[in-house]
Amino acid sequence: MLEVTKKLLDLLDLAPIGDDHFQGDSEDLGFPNVFGGQVLGQALMAASRTVEDRLCHSLHAYFLRPGNHSMPIDYEVQRVRDGGSFSVRRVIARQDGKEILTGSMSFQVDEQGFDHQLDMPEAPEPETLKSEQEMGRLLAPKLPEHMRETATRDRPIEIRPVNPVDPFNPEPRPPYKQSWFRAQGPLPDDPVLHRCLLTYASDFQLLGTSLRPHGKTFMSRNMQVASLDHAIWFHRDFRMDDWLLYDKDSPSASAGRGLNRGNFYNRSGVLVASTAQEALIRQRKC
Repeated sequence: MLEVTKKLLDLLDLAPIGDDHFQGDSEDLGFPNVFGGQVLGQALMAASRTVEDRLCHSLHAYFLRPGNHSMPIDYEVQRVRDGGSFSVRRVIARQDGKEILTGSMSFQVDEQGFDHQLDMPEAPEPETLKSEQEMGRLLAPKLPEHMRETATRDRPIEIRPVNPVDPFNPEPRPPYKQSWFRAQGPLPDDPVLHRCLLTYASDFQLLGTSLRPHGKTFMSRNMQVASLDHAIWFHRDFRMDDWLLYDKDSPSASAGRGLNRGNFYNRSGVLVASTAQEALIRQRKC
């Protein structure tokens, strides 16, 4: 396992600080605030620590305030209900006494039932694509010095975008986007950990889908962008150390907000998880 991957696993390994209370460290990925996927992944881990013999099948969360990556985050888990088949937990993430995220997670016993799914869309094989890190190294000479380390840093989640846009000269494109994802190096056989890692990774590459029709990226001037909420549905078992295709679309943008949706497929074409997120995509007046 790569050191950068071990660091991410340690980040998700929360410390208990009381009954159904946990604390996690923060990481600085070079963004102004804590990466939203980190808070989501840690929140799911906190909730999972209070449930036995049931795996998360859905997560719904709201980002309330930007997080500070120089401070730890406290997670309070509330046991809403434990039924015969389902358990529901509410999680509140706080920094400096203020709520930065609130969410609910539902867990289900293993159960058999009807089974169908959408077919996996066509996509080039991941081996034919460059990783974000490789592309960052090519772009580094054109980037401001303070952005070069972020663009070229080692990543625990390898992302290989399909047909990426030129961040310096983005052209309007249809609201569709694909990327291959996998964790760097082999992982333990822990389905809870794999769900938390996918939750962490699912916040990468999603918001930008709603910017594509408008020829904008995170690097475009006068743009204010932020995730407002996030939802995940886990359908079938998967491994994060195998390639997963993240197929995304944005059906609508209006009133300064963009809706983004995604599906994760494994290489055999099995749909393993789905996501949805509304984002702030506000263009400030010059």
